[in-house]
Amino acid sequence: MSTNTSSFIDPDLMKGVEVFRNILKKARAIIALTGAGVSAESGVPTFRGSGGLWRTYQATDLATPQAFRKDPVLVWQFYHYRRELVFSKSPNPAHEALARFEKECKSSGKQFTLITQNVDGLHQRAGSENVIELHGSLYKVRCTECNVISDNHNSPVCAGLAKETTSLDELPHCGRPGCGGLLRPHIVWFGESLEPEVIEKARKALDNCDCCLVVGTSSVVYPAAMFAPELARRLVPVAEFNIQTTPETGNFQFVFQGPAGETLPKVLNLNLST
Repeated sequence: MSTNTSSFIDPDLMKGVEVFRNILKKARAIIALTGAGVSAESGVPTFRGSGGLWRTYQATDLATPQAFRKDPVLVWQFYHYRRELVFSKSPNPAHEALARFEKECKSSGKQFTLITQNVDGLHQRAGSENVIELHGSLYKVRCTECNVISDNHNSPVCAGLAKETTSLDELPHCGRPGCGGLLRPHIVWFGESLEPEVIEKARKALDNCDCCLVVGTSSVVYPAAMFAPELARRLVPVAEFNIQTTPETGNFQFVFQGPAGETLPKVLNLNLST
């Protein structure tokens, strides 16, 4: 597949930008798939690779149901740290560009769906509304007994987690009458499957879309990694926005390389009604 690659290091806007803008103007249902690279530009760590340590623990080792069963206090302390860290961060120009673009789509009668692998809520804080969170949210909790999911934007999530050391009894528990079960972060951990209803919503959006933006994702975490390549095989125009190439870059029609906070605002700076 021929790929239009545009770099914003060069001050001249390359032809691929205008070609893609024309596609956006004609599209009726647009999807943006976002990953950790978007949040990284706000200073949110990805917790992957050599930098993925929290205290002396490999962060990915704590994000498992086995770790929670073994030491729920430790896992909750890790997620308390993550929540408080994100509370201190702000949406960046990439988040803001997508939120503005969604409003532009609405005013132009287009459908826009943002499917994210991120759990930090920065898209919503920027103003995005139609967001599908594939991997859950740091600001939702789920009861391990009754499975009820609820929002929790408290800082801290419970008083016990504000202390340096805490106990199981001081962790957040379900407030439903007759339950009182231990709450867990509503996050899809390693070894767990995505929620069927979330996958169904994402699939419906993917089936209906006629243009796709892939932003800040490494295209290696499944099932999200297969979404854009599937669209490309259906000849749906796909544009990748990333600081580096990914295993799927060659399958996409457009590639805008550089920080998403720089490339997205420039590419999406258009009036869809003209």
